[in-house]
Formats: sequence, structure tokens, C-alpha cells
Amino acid sequence: MSAQRLRFLFLNLGHFIDHLFMLIFAKAAYDAGKAWGLGYDDMIIYGTPAALLFGAAAPLSAQAADKWGRNPLIVIFFIGIGVASILASFADTPLQLGIGLALIGIFASIYHPVGITMVIQGGGRVGWRLGVNGVWGNMGVAAAPLITGFILASYDWRLAFILPGILSIGIGLAFWYFVRSGKAVPPPASAREKAMVGMAPGWKRALISLGLVTMGGGFVFGALIFLMPRLFEVKLNGISTDVAMTGLLAGAVYATAAFAQIAVGKIIDNRPIKPVLVTIAAMQPVIIFIMAYQADWTLFLVAFLAMAAVFGQIPITDAVLSRYVPDKWRAKVLSIKFMLNLTIGASVLPFASYVLDRSPTDSDGFQTILLILAAAACLIVSAALILPRQAAGEQNMVPAPQPAE
Repeated sequence: MSAQRLRFLFLNLGHFIDHLFMLIFAKAAYDAGKAWGLGYDDMIIYGTPAALLFGAAAPLSAQAADKWGRNPLIVIFFIGIGVASILASFADTPLQLGIGLALIGIFASIYHPVGITMVIQGGGRVGWRLGVNGVWGNMGVAAAPLITGFILASYDWRLAFILPGILSIGIGLAFWYFVRSGKAVPPPASAREKAMVGMAPGWKRALISLGLVTMGGGFVFGALIFLMPRLFEVKLNGISTDVAMTGLLAGAVYATAAFAQIAVGKIIDNRPIKPVLVTIAAMQPVIIFIMAYQADWTLFLVAFLAMAAVFGQIPITDAVLSRYVPDKWRAKVLSIKFMLNLTIGASVLPFASYVLDRSPTDSDGFQTILLILAAAACLIVSAALILPRQAAGEQNMVPAPQPAE
């Protein structure tokens, strides 16, 4: 394997690890709560600091990368998040677990502003690379309920934090060795990337649009990926009540829907982005509204369509940013984008806890949550319409060949 392919593989593994660790608690919260005599709605609130720090600490991570280098920060990410996960497994109280989760959130904040910037480096087929990298991230989303569910079925919630922690530390040590070899360098820059020394025309309007898409998308994405495992436990009773099986079904939705990112990535490398974003955004409120009234296999199918639309939107916003913002500013701008996205996504936890606590049943509570998400998704449509039709130089642009993939 070439050094460029190996670098890309490590970045993809980083995205997988990032989302895996942030969603272990989503599946383990119910079992951890039982150990302390707390319900699911009481437990999920302890994940709020982690979810907030996941986004809020992103600008600090970007600043650290600019000071110490991007590769060293990715090493710290892998090893730090692994150690934090193992520490969380030793919690004796919900508060201690919340502190351990917060530490996970701090290290998790490194990946998006730093790792995604490294994926974009070099220009060329940015949409395709973001799509592939996005699939790896969403495989982490898919693996979280699947792996955690099977560990919970045979062991306990503590091991669900320990085993992934050991894995991440091992990957971090391997990446550190790769960096020490001197081969962890970005791909050669395309002609368009070399020519981009300042903000592209229309950047202000584009960033306003991306900011609004990010806020609406962060809330919808955060809710669906965190709540889906428990939603399936509550509303797939006609299929299975086994915690491992519902985890498997949630993982299947995430895993299959994730491939929408590769398809969308290929499209936006060759076509204007705005019509693609508007189309995908318009699908979300309709599908999520329908999802609120479904159960069993119909819910499973509609959930897949909803996640395909949500995941398909992800490479679009990052690709737009790469066409308006030069490399030297990307980590900072991406950090602000992810801070907005993930901190707003973190509001899902207290919001869901409040709604579920005041609903007659969890089924009624989830229906209310989904209807609110459908309304929030309308903001994404409005924001997509603000986006300039195309970036400077996009029309008839032929993607430069990239040896990295």
C-alpha cells in the first residue's frame, strides 16, 4: 500500500473511531442506568457535557493543530480518546461516568476540524474523498449500537468502553510510527488548489448558508443517530425485543444509508452543488414526518430513507467550504462549523430527556420528538436556497487525478 493510501486509511479509521466512541453511551445508557437504579431518560442527561465538548472544543483543537501540526494532533486523538474511554469504564457513579464521557468528548473534538481538513488537502476529487471518509464515519455510527449491543447481551456496559479503548490506543501507536517514518504527507495539490490563495467570490453568502444548514442539520443528525437505538427498542416490538437485535437493526440502517455519501460525493465533483443540496434537504422534513407515525418494518424502511438523506448532506457542506476557503483557513472555519453542528446536536439530549419524561409512554415521546425534527429540517431547506448557485471555477471543472486514493 502506498504512503498516500495508508495516510487516507488512517484518516478514515479516525472518523470511524470518532463516531463509534461518541455513541457507545447512546446504547449503553439504559444498562448503565439500571445498575444505578435510573431510567433511560434520567441517564442520557449525563452525556450532555460530552456532546457539548465534542463541538465546543473544536476551535481549540484547530488552534492546537495550527501550532503543533495536524499529524501530532491525530496521534493525540487516537490515544487520548482510547484512554478516556477506559477511564470512563471505572465510574462508580453516574457523575463519574459523565466526567469520563466529557473527557471522551474533548479528545473526540480533535478529529473533525483536523482530520477533515487533512482529507480535503490537495484538491481534486474532494467530493469523492469526503464521501468515502464520511462512510467510514458512519460505519462508526453503525458499529456503536451493534458492537455495544452484543457486548451488553453477554457482558456489561463497562466492557463496552474498555475494548474500543484498547483498539484506539493501538491504532494511535501505529499512526505515530507512520508519522515518525516521514511518509505521512498530504497528496500533491491540484492546479486549482494551488491557485486558491484567498476566499472565493460569494464566500460570505455561502458561509451564511452553511451556518444555517449546519445548525438545522446538527439538531436533526444528532437526534437521529443518538436516539435511533432506543427508538427501535421501543417501536420495533413486533420484530424483536432483544437488545442485541435492535442494536443490529439500528446499525444496519446506519451502515447501508451511509453509502449515500459516496454517491452524492461523486455527483458534486461534476455538477453544481446547490440543486443537489436543495433536493436532499427537501426530502428530510417529509420523510421524518412520515417516520413519526410508523412502527416495525415500515419504521425500519422509512428510518433508512431518513438517514440516507441526512448522511448524503454531509459531504456537500464540506465540499462547498473547500471551494470557498483556502487550506490555511480551513481548520479554523471547519472548527466553527463543527462547533455549531455538534453543540446544537448536544441539545438533543436534554431536549429528548424533557420530552420523554413528560410523555405518557416512550412511544408517544418519540413521536413528538420526530415531529419536532421534521419542523427543524425545514430550516435546512431554507438555508440551502440561500447558497450561491456555484463556486467560482466550478463550471466545467474536471477533477484532477489524485494518487491518494
